[in-house]
Formats: sequence, structure tokens, C-alpha cells
Amino acid sequence: MSTRRLADESVQPASFVFTPENQAWAQKRIALYPAGRQQSAVIPLLMRAQDQEGWVSRAVIETIAGMLDMAYIRVLEVATFYTQFQLQPVGTRAHIQVCGTTPCMLRGAEAIREVCQRKIHPEPHHLNEDGTLSWEEVECLGACVNAPMVAIYHDTYEDLTPERMEEIIDAFAAGKGDTIEPGPQSERQFSAAAAGDTTLLEKPSARREKFVPPPPPPDAAAPAAAQPAPTTAAKPKDVSKEAAPAVNGPNNAVKLSQAKAEGERSKANADAKADGKPNQAMREGARGAESKAAGIDSGKAPAKAKASAPGEGGTSTDVAKEKPAKKTPAASAKGVSPTRETGGALFEAPEGPADDLKLISGVGPVLEARLNGLGITRFDQVARFKKADIARLDAALNFRGRVERDEWVKQAKALAKGGVEEYRRVFGKDPR
Repeated sequence: MSTRRLADESVQPASFVFTPENQAWAQKRIALYPAGRQQSAVIPLLMRAQDQEGWVSRAVIETIAGMLDMAYIRVLEVATFYTQFQLQPVGTRAHIQVCGTTPCMLRGAEAIREVCQRKIHPEPHHLNEDGTLSWEEVECLGACVNAPMVAIYHDTYEDLTPERMEEIIDAFAAGKGDTIEPGPQSERQFSAAAAGDTTLLEKPSARREKFVPPPPPPDAAAPAAAQPAPTTAAKPKDVSKEAAPAVNGPNNAVKLSQAKAEGERSKANADAKADGKPNQAMREGARGAESKAAGIDSGKAPAKAKASAPGEGGTSTDVAKEKPAKKTPAASAKGVSPTRETGGALFEAPEGPADDLKLISGVGPVLEARLNGLGITRFDQVARFKKADIARLDAALNFRGRVERDEWVKQAKALAKGGVEEYRRVFGKDPR
């Protein structure tokens, strides 16, 4: 932005006074702001002074600073910052602002500027011979679809041609600017398509011309007298608390219901903890999470222990004494048995110490504990998984194909065969 300075002292007026009408307007504008914030009216007052005088002089700045109790420099900062304020005299009949932004340039703004240079002055911000006209080039005036365009004070003139621009300048120079209609200087209506309407060309139908409202719903058609009227009558004194508990408070019945439900839940929790049974009343059809293996040795299942069947009582000692579950054809590998025969555990944990299942890509501490709780503890066990075993594990943990997608069986085979070194050889990376 170029430096903006006040006009030379030779053209500065000695004083400035608002007209009575503008003075009343200024006082009303100042009163819109709370006490101590009247300085917020500086821009409206500067604009009003420019509308009256045509430009902002030193006297204007000093007068407005006194009205708003501001330092002169503060008002000067505002006036020199905003390019809407003219800091030197302009034409008494018209100051033309030619839009020079890209859309207008593409549509012929240079030709419009040349007309101003030829008919007013070759340089911007200079008056014509009789001081009635001046011009300047400005940034976007906001009606790009109607380019090219100019602004004269608060009005815009759009869809210009060089010939039409000459006519407008001649009219203002002769003092007949009010004969020029602002807006598009073509057949265009506002910013509509230049060639005329292109949509909504059909004539409205008779239905649209006279709207017939639909019949009201049955309940709305009933007379107002039939509707129950609101009442402010006090409650009957003979209403007992037992018969109408809600009269004790707006949420009393809800509170009683909640308290009753809470008591039932507390009793169910206590019963489940007392006899070791899974709380099936609260977790209908739950399985796996109630396995005793999941709560022993940080989730690692004992070598020979098996959880009790859902719904049956007993302790870990009782479980150890139970006979091994009978294997069925559904068991596809040694050490694997169906869920219904192993109770909470999905698989029968094989003998031997548990492997570090976290070496399988995608298995973390939490998932390892869940797998141990389902009876999965060793690499060789996972390596023997068949499609049926994978399907059951997917269903139990809601994996949606994760076991096959992450190649758990292939990873487990490598780890069971040669540990980390074999895994690195097969997959080319360290599992840790």
C-alpha cells in the first residue's frame, strides 16, 4: 500500500462544521455506543463528513477528534489507513472510481480507464479544468459478473462500454447525473443472465397460482371446546403417597424405580460373587470374559485346569477334579476342543509353559491375556489351527477375518519352529 498523506496546505480549508442535519445525525450515532466507547463512531463520522464535503480535510479530522475526545493522530491514522477516504479535493459533481481488478480487466476495464483519462485528466486524483470531475482506479467493487464497472460516490454503474462511459461522464459534467440510472447499463436485470432468463421459464400452473391448503387432521378439526383445558387446581388433600407417589415431587416415581432397579442389580452382583457364577442376569449369553483362566497368573491359563461350564458353580479345585472333556469330530487339532465342552475357554490349553504370544504381529498385552483366557497359550497350538478353529476365534473376539488377514498361523509356525531367528528369516523383520 502506498503512503497516504493529507493534501497540501494550500488547498486545506480553515475550518469544518457539520450541517445541522448531519450534526444531529452525528450526535445520534455517538449515542449508540456505551459511555467511554464513543471513539468507535470515528469511521461513520468521517464518512458522513466526506459525503458532505467530498473529501477529508485536516479541519475534518480535528473537528471529529474534538467531538470524540480523541487525539488528532488517532483520527489521522484511521483516515489514512482506509482508502475509502479521499484525502484531497475531488470533483464537485462526480468522482469516478474505475474497478481495475482481474474480472473487470478481462471485460474491458482498460478501455473505460482510457475514457476517463481522455475526458477528465490523464492522471488519477486530478480535477478536470472546471473542477467538477475526477477519477481513480480502485480494487474490486463487488459485482464481477457485471464487469466492467465504476462507482460514483455510493452508486455503481455496470456492464459498461466505452461509448456508454462517455455518455455517463458527459451527463455528470453537465450536472445531470441524476438522469443516469445506476446498476447495469444493459438489458440485464441486476446480476441475472445477460441473455435473459434461462431457468424457471414455465408459467405457473393453476394449482400454483391459487394454493388450496390441505384439510386439517381429524384431531385438529375438533372444536376448541372439546379439547381439555389446562387446570391450575391444587392436588386433592386425600391423595395418599402410596396411591400417587408422583405428588411428592416431579421425579419421585422415577427415583423409586431407579432405586428398586439398583437394589436388584446389587443383589445380583452379590450372588454372582458369592458362588462364583457368571452374572448371566446382567450379561445374557456372555462367555469368555468370565473364564477363571483370565484372572489367574495375569491371564495365563494353568497347564491342566479347565473352567466350569456356564451356569455351574464350583471352585478351581472342583475344576481340576473334573474329567477331561470328550473330544468330538469338530476338534480339528490336538489340544483344541469346542466351546460347549470347555465352558468359558474356547480351546483346551496345551501342556507346557505359555509362549510370548505378543511376538505375533497384531497381538499386544491385552489381546494376549484374552487369548490365554480362551485357552490359547502356545505358538504350536496356533500353528495347527484349521479354518473351523479360526472361524470360532473370529466369532469369539469379533475379529472379522483378522487372524487370516494378519497370517497368525504362518507367524506361529515360524515362531514354533525356530523362534525369533526363524521369524526374521521368513518375514524379513524382527517380531519384537
